[in-house]
Amino acid sequence: MSRPASKLYAPGLTDASITRAITAPPIDGLGPRWLVLLAIGTTGALVLAWALVETLRVGVGLWGIQVPVGWGLAIVNFVWWIGIGHAGTLISAILLLMHQQWRTSINRFAESMTLFAVACAGLFPLLHMGRPEYFYWLLPYPSTTQMWPQFRSPLVWDAFAISTYGTVSLLFWYLGLVPDLAVLRDRARRRLTRVVYGIFALGWRGSSRHWHRHQQLYRLFAGLATPLVVSVHTVVSFDFAIGLIPGWHSTIFPPFFVAGAIYSGFAMVITIAIPLRWGLGLHDYVRPRHFDLIAKVLLASGWVVAYGYATEIFVGWYSGGHYELWIVERKLVGDLAGVFWATVACNVVLPQALWSKRVRASLPALFALSIVINIGMWLERYLIVVGSLEGDFVPSSWRSYWPTIYDWAIYLGTMGLFILLFALLVRFVPVVSMAEMRELIREPVDSADRIEDES
Repeated sequence: MSRPASKLYAPGLTDASITRAITAPPIDGLGPRWLVLLAIGTTGALVLAWALVETLRVGVGLWGIQVPVGWGLAIVNFVWWIGIGHAGTLISAILLLMHQQWRTSINRFAESMTLFAVACAGLFPLLHMGRPEYFYWLLPYPSTTQMWPQFRSPLVWDAFAISTYGTVSLLFWYLGLVPDLAVLRDRARRRLTRVVYGIFALGWRGSSRHWHRHQQLYRLFAGLATPLVVSVHTVVSFDFAIGLIPGWHSTIFPPFFVAGAIYSGFAMVITIAIPLRWGLGLHDYVRPRHFDLIAKVLLASGWVVAYGYATEIFVGWYSGGHYELWIVERKLVGDLAGVFWATVACNVVLPQALWSKRVRASLPALFALSIVINIGMWLERYLIVVGSLEGDFVPSSWRSYWPTIYDWAIYLGTMGLFILLFALLVRFVPVVSMAEMRELIREPVDSADRIEDES
């Protein structure tokens, strides 16, 4: 058996060593670290449950929304979570079609990150309706009065975007998981565990016919998922771009939102990958070279985001419109200046440290930068949603927005739910694709990689 290609994986990996290492958490269980993670996630989920019950019992009046800020923290968090989910689809689908081998170690938990982020994001539009029991009004059901659904409503667009994105991502994630579930089925010690894994393995036996059909369907879903990287966050950006509110009515929003989603998504991949690598002992599979490549993607997408900031300011100034100029002034030297310059510092200035190879090779530095970028991207969404709504075309209605404890509880609660879902994932599902890893280590090392390794 040939050694792994390039510096992506540790030398000496075999089918047996991969199977033992990756199936250990689902088969043998995890220790105290996992219990701490589970406790943190459960606590956050309970906070979310409390905030949701109170919101459903009393109404969205518990939140800080008012005239003119009708979209508050809920929509900020919705856009933020959707953006985080973008990197999973990008890593899984586009890099697969481009035959990028470095995706293999991180695609499983990146895909899982997408599913969990979409689940968290989907809560906010439903709650923001005020009457979530009428969610079916968003669906294309037969309507004798021809009143619903209202296809000119951004809420309907979001419903279609989220449902499509979530469905394709779930099927793509599950399809890649089937061969690994069959391995867990065969290695399980308890009958109930074998039965459960066997049901989800769909009778997989690893025959050539199974593999042929699996690979065909896997690439088909990759082709279907690829346009979603662009389309989903483009639809989300239309929520703002079609509005006439100062600071929203801009054609730059679709590419700007897509670049920002990729930026925040890859930052979250680093935030998740480093603790998982440490907690599950995945040092042979998630190597420093992987983090170096992700950091380069961050650096490139960060410059696209920086270009978006500069263009947004320039277009507002060049338009000459009174209200657009006022938005620019508020961002640069006015009441929004603190949030704006903090956003620039987090998303543009500090990430320039990634030009240094030493920083890209330092996991603590990368982890800190990933947290900084995610904070910056949240501040950017806050600036877009709240900053523009606070000052519309009617000065007499201008009013500052202040989130309440319920706004923050729901936001922090979704973080807890996200952590809880990841804790359950690492306990019951392999976080690295064994099937793809085995296939990769059998590939011969090309001459360029051999020269790089020998140097």
